[in-house]
Amino acid sequence: MTDSTMPPLSAEELAAEGTTALPDKEVISLLDLNADLDIGLDAAAPIDLAVAANANVAAPIDAAVGANVLSVGSEAQALSDQGVLIDQGITGEAVAEGGQDSTIDQADAAPAPADTAAQAPAADSTVPVDGASSTDAVDAGGSLDGPLLNVDVDLAADLDLAAPIAGAVAANANVAAPIDASVAGNVGSIDSDAVAISQQDAIITQDIDADASASTDQTSDISQ
Repeated sequence: MTDSTMPPLSAEELAAEGTTALPDKEVISLLDLNADLDIGLDAAAPIDLAVAANANVAAPIDAAVGANVLSVGSEAQALSDQGVLIDQGITGEAVAEGGQDSTIDQADAAPAPADTAAQAPAADSTVPVDGASSTDAVDAGGSLDGPLLNVDVDLAADLDLAAPIAGAVAANANVAAPIDASVAGNVGSIDSDAVAISQQDAIITQDIDADASASTDQTSDISQ
């Protein structure tokens, strides 16, 4: 029997059918997401740094380069002569002092006591009528009122971070770097002559008559 040959429903059959009204369109929801984030961050990082330094730096550089690349019958000569006389003397005092006094209070206030009387649910004084059960009041369309997925997130996080840092650095230094270089080369050449001559005379005198002192004093009173 096809759909075209099926007999229509009678008036009695239509009266026996039950219907359920659908809720409004704005009430239907596939996803109900409720996120309540309460994040408190207390950060304190007092930093005290003291740096003192005495330094002498000398870097005379002498260089000579000669090259023949893919040449025939060529001559490359490099001559470098360097004379260096360096006298470095430090007479002084490098003192670094760091003093830090930190008082950090990150204590959270005590929460107020909850009012249990105000939050207590009201008692249900409804008494079912004789001959009727309590389940008769259930709405058949209630299963369509709520969402298919209900997500409720309640996050409360408190972070107290304290990092007091105190540092002191003191240094005395003498640096001397005389460099003498001479380079001569023939690349892919025939009957070529490459000569490199480098001569260096360096007289370096370094004297340090100084006092490098680094001191730091840190006092921290942290309440979390």
